[in-house]
Amino acid sequence: MTRIDLNADIGEGMGTDEDLLEIVSSASIACGGHAGDAPTIRRLLKLCRARGVRAGAHPGYADPKRFGRFRLVMPLEQLLGQIRDQMFLIRHIADEVEVPLGYVKLHGALANQTAEELAFAVGVFATIQGMDSRIAVLALDNSEQVRAAKAVGMPLIREAYADRAYTAAGLLVPRSQEGAVIHDSGQVIERCLRLAREGEIVAIDGTVLKSEARSICLHGDTPGAVELARDVRDALEAEGVEIGALAPEVEEPPVL
Repeated sequence: MTRIDLNADIGEGMGTDEDLLEIVSSASIACGGHAGDAPTIRRLLKLCRARGVRAGAHPGYADPKRFGRFRLVMPLEQLLGQIRDQMFLIRHIADEVEVPLGYVKLHGALANQTAEELAFAVGVFATIQGMDSRIAVLALDNSEQVRAAKAVGMPLIREAYADRAYTAAGLLVPRSQEGAVIHDSGQVIERCLRLAREGEIVAIDGTVLKSEARSICLHGDTPGAVELARDVRDALEAEGVEIGALAPEVEEPPVL
């Protein structure tokens, strides 16, 4: 049976967290950068445990006024310090409430930059791996994130987006461009079904992209997000697709 992981970003102040946690199998928790704070992280980790949802960390640029969606110009070590602070916060709370963190997923501008720039992604992922050698990365499939994860030896979960348009190169269309976010629920559902059945995503220009992604992101910050997430899950299950978290890919070390 085909299995698909449904993930959502939570703890971002949208008021949809509890409803989404009834639908998804993985949840990426904002950890104090673009959004989130200690009380919210603690509450959501406990909810993940109660609902049987895999919990992940969701760090980004420490820029809550712009929701982490703009690339900040700063020394690399300063940025890596921001990421360490966010990871330390959520890991400390996760240990306290005894909820394992299964993965890390980068947010917004930080995610887009690592998807495009291999050396930058390697530096970010190596920093995270230095804090937790076992944590996986939820990475945009066919992007530099995947290559960077393999380069540093991080366990890998390949991700695709249900409601975001893709370029012909396999990256996300910038939100500043018309059509970047797909609002038609029927189109979103069909994209998810095609990915699950055929491993394909159609780019904004009609290019058919092959994808090994088995985790689909359902955004919680768009109108009607909960209803759309529920419709996606219902449609997948109606096609015989099982919804659940999948074990990460682990790169075997070379035989010397």
